[in-house]
Amino acid sequence: MSHEIELKLALPQRALPALRRHPLIAGAPKLGNAVTLDNTYYDTPDLALKARKVALRIRRQGRLSLQTVKCAAVSSGGLSQRPEWEQAYAEQFDFSAIDAPEVAKLLNRHRDALVPVFTTRFRRETRRHAPRPGLSILLMIDTGEVIVTTAAGELQRTPICELELELEAGRPQDLVELASTLAQDLPLMPADISKAERGYRLFLGTPLSATRAEASAITPGQNVVDAFRTLALSCVRQWQANAAAALAHADPDSIHPDFIHQLRVSQRRLRALLKFFAPALPPGFVGEWNQRLRENAARFGDARDLDVFCTELLDAVTPEGLADVAAFEALLQTAHEMRDAARSHATHNLDMATQGRLLLGFTAALLQLPTGSLAEAADLRTFARLRLDRLRKRARRQFEAAATLVPTRLHALRIGFKQLRYGIEFFAPLFPAKAVDRYLEGMVRAQTLLGFLQDVDTAQARLAQWVQDRPALAPAAAFVLGWHASRYARLRRRVLHDCEPLLWGKKPW
Repeated sequence: MSHEIELKLALPQRALPALRRHPLIAGAPKLGNAVTLDNTYYDTPDLALKARKVALRIRRQGRLSLQTVKCAAVSSGGLSQRPEWEQAYAEQFDFSAIDAPEVAKLLNRHRDALVPVFTTRFRRETRRHAPRPGLSILLMIDTGEVIVTTAAGELQRTPICELELELEAGRPQDLVELASTLAQDLPLMPADISKAERGYRLFLGTPLSATRAEASAITPGQNVVDAFRTLALSCVRQWQANAAAALAHADPDSIHPDFIHQLRVSQRRLRALLKFFAPALPPGFVGEWNQRLRENAARFGDARDLDVFCTELLDAVTPEGLADVAAFEALLQTAHEMRDAARSHATHNLDMATQGRLLLGFTAALLQLPTGSLAEAADLRTFARLRLDRLRKRARRQFEAAATLVPTRLHALRIGFKQLRYGIEFFAPLFPAKAVDRYLEGMVRAQTLLGFLQDVDTAQARLAQWVQDRPALAPAAAFVLGWHASRYARLRRRVLHDCEPLLWGKKPW
């Protein structure tokens, strides 16, 4: 068994000439001529191998045939490490060399049921980047397609255009550093989805869906910097998955808003993480990436606010009893036009070169973080308790300031609750699960109340601006605000009562 350490980078077809001209690519010696690789992936009719995250491939290159078995691995920023078994193929499967008992047992059990599921065909150009002793990286430019015949007999294809970096000698972070350097000049996007995964998705017709935040995977035995790195890589996976899925749409206006929303969530969580762990991190790293992530989130404007306005506030209104129905229709039209414009602005600002550069730059900086004596000595649970206590004390001050129920003060309290909730989610594995879950349930309820109040306050300001520009909308704007006024007043009276136990009651850490 060998361990394949690689980093995949997607790029648009139009960028291939620039990639081949780049000094780091052009200066790397070629390893033979470009070759065409035909690959057939096998599985059982009910996809038993896929269910166990095992891929079986037969690759034909001229007269040579190779059998390859790979197991899935966690990938972040395009960087993956996975076990691999490769051997000559003599027209029948041979799993005798696989030294992972569970994998061998799975393959042998299903040997007689294996059938072709999909194929990939691509042309590969290979070079070697070896700038110093001890570092050697294969640079492989792959262009071609994944080909699937569906159950209905239809032929489906999806293109392949990627640069694959494979580590021969050196450290995994050397791949990320090289990719980050290339991304300064080229539109390269880290790609965590393998060719096999793309083939299965095409075979099954699985649509892309927005990726939400992962559950925290830190462990009590980690030092503080390693825990930060684990959590940050989780945020990177959410960021990359949503950016890549959105960029997969040929028409930016057809991108579902959930991709952009979850991308922004990843930026908020990363910035919160930087603040939580700031005492254990280099100040320059925290300051630089807090600013760059804030600017990146700002690229996507207020599309989410207008989505919420339309779906949560306008869609809930039934215009029965409104004398000026025409005004309500005009308001709906205005709101939908503004929402569509905001969505279009957000998706058109989703640029492969920018997102790839940021993703790779952050991942490279993350892997380079030093672990100082303070981080080595600090107990992670103690560190977490101190940081969570600090967040709760700040939320208490915000709570006291919000006693006047001024909207801006309530909004500040909402932000404080969100920061505290993120912190508890990040550190959850360190504390009793049931207590954490109960506390988070209360946090979510409080945030929902504060969120509704903020949505109505934001809507009031937005509607006032629209009415100023189009006075004919005034009756409909007043009707919408009046529709929600009773609930707004009721929740506004009780919101502090519901928040108070979370800030002065028993804590789970």
